[in-house]
Amino acid sequence: MSSRSVKESSGSPLLGDDDPAPATVLNAAGRATAVVVCDHGGEAVPAKLDGLGLDPADRARHIAWDIGASATARELAQRLDAPAVLSSFSRLVIDLNRPPDDLTSIREISDGVLVPGNRNLSADDTAQRVASVFEPYHDAVSTAMDRAGERVAAPALISIHSFTPVMKGFERPWHIGVLFGPDARMAKRFIAALSKNADVCVGANKPYSGYDLYGYTVETHAMPKGYPNILLEIRQDLIDTQHGAEKWAAIIADALAPILDDQDLYRPLRPDEAEYAS
Repeated sequence: MSSRSVKESSGSPLLGDDDPAPATVLNAAGRATAVVVCDHGGEAVPAKLDGLGLDPADRARHIAWDIGASATARELAQRLDAPAVLSSFSRLVIDLNRPPDDLTSIREISDGVLVPGNRNLSADDTAQRVASVFEPYHDAVSTAMDRAGERVAAPALISIHSFTPVMKGFERPWHIGVLFGPDARMAKRFIAALSKNADVCVGANKPYSGYDLYGYTVETHAMPKGYPNILLEIRQDLIDTQHGAEKWAAIIADALAPILDDQDLYRPLRPDEAEYAS
């Protein structure tokens, strides 16, 4: 599967020659009329930020990235023959699934862990992260969606995330969560397909809800244009190995493929149809 890196905005001083590009685009010429994205799959920190002042162990935790999500997204894109846009940098550098002006965009504390490198940032510090990391990633997503839109009126967006098995002492029972908002065209069919497998515990709008107002990627690249969309949260202990990522990519692809083959899916949803679709 072919890939290319998306370089930072010109003139930004944040990223050095040894830093990865903010986004990697896989299979740009894929035939699927859907785009796979992974906002939180990267764990890199620009060298100039000195690890954000965190220990390597903390930078490897879920606070910094969605464990297993990028590997699963790669495998899923290959199975669907879909283009994919994958993030490179830790969400502690800047969260790609939050508006840049949101208080949770650059966290000073995450799950009880202080992030020294995010404290007392100047407006210029924040602007550098937006220009070097946030904007190139979302530009890549926009380009991928536009290319898919050359083949259908409303290309689909598939967002891949992962969640911790335990949060605040609660053992989360779901293997996979399916998040959706007013447009549930993909989600309803996907949940129905997965629910046929007695070995898979599916959470509808679990462990989070697609109606929550703190997202950005789906809300920016799909919802305003009425494009079909789905956000998948996979439990991290199921995909923290390559074998697990491949297994769950296959499960997801088998359920999604018939949905994506339905050409009736690819029409913009009008706002007055949202209640019906949900």
